[in-house]
Amino acid sequence: MTANISNFHYGAVTPVTAYLMACLGAALGLRCTTRSLRRPQRRAGWLALGAISIGCGIWTMHFIAMIGFSVQGALVGYDAVKTLLSLIVAIVVVSVGVFLVGYRGASPMTLATAGTVTGLGVAAMHYLGMAAIHTNGALHYDTPTVALSVVVAIAAATAALWAAVTIHALWASLGASVVMGVAVTGMHYTGMAAVSVHLTGQSAVAASSTSLLSFLLVMLAGPVVVLVVAAGIVMFDPDMMLGDDNWDRATPTPSLADAPYSGH
Repeated sequence: MTANISNFHYGAVTPVTAYLMACLGAALGLRCTTRSLRRPQRRAGWLALGAISIGCGIWTMHFIAMIGFSVQGALVGYDAVKTLLSLIVAIVVVSVGVFLVGYRGASPMTLATAGTVTGLGVAAMHYLGMAAIHTNGALHYDTPTVALSVVVAIAAATAALWAAVTIHALWASLGASVVMGVAVTGMHYTGMAAVSVHLTGQSAVAASSTSLLSFLLVMLAGPVVVLVVAAGIVMFDPDMMLGDDNWDRATPTPSLADAPYSGH
């Protein structure tokens, strides 16, 4: 029997909160990348912080959205190991893309490579997170919709990486993070539109709600703390107080693709 599923069990609360977390991770990633361009001697550190911020933002978005996921007539739980593994995948693949464009610039070939790797990794994070689900039913996916979600992930990742190395002004990067939040959240719900659940048994759902919510909140605590700490570092960085608009006009940064980083 095919079950009725919902991605909005708590109404608009989960999609809106998930979207805001995606925007936060994107905004922090953009600001950290800007810092890396301004401070070549600390480039690796800023790029790493940016990659962690974007990765945690994407992963947090996914699992906040999953709080609203419910299957009528089925208990829903998660495998902790696969859930944490999906977080590692998110951070690692985003790091690959961020470091590629951070050191090699935004040339078409670099962007295509970094965007494809990162997009495929984000999609892998999503479907690994879905593989962590335990329920008294089997999950099935509509292949064309899955393919569409992967295309959206690659496009979103490519746009994010392009913005990371080409947009420096504060307000412009905040606007870019809003657009990126739409793209990342859109990828999630496109992927969720591919899901159907075929029940293999009957169970009562009443007991599942509290335990599932508790598990996801515990899982989310670490990445959220990381994002808060990253926000503090970015907000209290001296360059943030000086303003990026002055830097952009006074000391324009040449394209990294035209002037490769020396390694110092």
